[in-house]
Amino acid sequence: MSVTLSAIAVFCGSRFGHNPLYRQAAQETGQTLAEHGLRLIYGGGAHGLMGVVADATLRAGGKVTGVIPDFLESREKMHEGVAELIVVDSMHVRKQIMFARADAFWILPGGFGTFDEMMEILTWKQLGQHGKPIILVNIDHWADNVIAMLDAAVEQGFAEPVARAMIQTVPDIQTALAFSQPQDVLRKVPAGQL
Repeated sequence: MSVTLSAIAVFCGSRFGHNPLYRQAAQETGQTLAEHGLRLIYGGGAHGLMGVVADATLRAGGKVTGVIPDFLESREKMHEGVAELIVVDSMHVRKQIMFARADAFWILPGGFGTFDEMMEILTWKQLGQHGKPIILVNIDHWADNVIAMLDAAVEQGFAEPVARAMIQTVPDIQTALAFSQPQDVLRKVPAGQL
């Protein structure tokens, strides 16, 4: 059975960060998704890079699904322009819905919440719960320290190279798109290699 790419979950900051290239990459992300007919699955907020990705997708005629916990309504401000906005009662449910609806995951610049989402989806893949592509988009080297942390886990004996290889690092959005084709078969990692 062939798997088609129809939706990308984007994890990114609810702030803009200091580098203007982050906002530019978020705009390119939304435009690229819309141009390729890919639905954006994201955290549902209107602020920061999250809002930029959603706005760019909508402006380019794309489809957007936002998933946001109700307690973040005042902190992140729900995006009122998103046609499909799913309000949930916890961060866990948010991540489960985003996971279920996405065919691949792109990690753009962000903070602790972005790191949490990235590590959970990577852990699920390591445990054999999915075979979906996970792409870390290292815009202007924003994720160099994150990459070093992942590599250190292998070097220190806490992760196997096969698990480390489950997340790809790319420099830009176009390369992320090229690396996002899902695998036809879920490949489970043997228990001894986790």
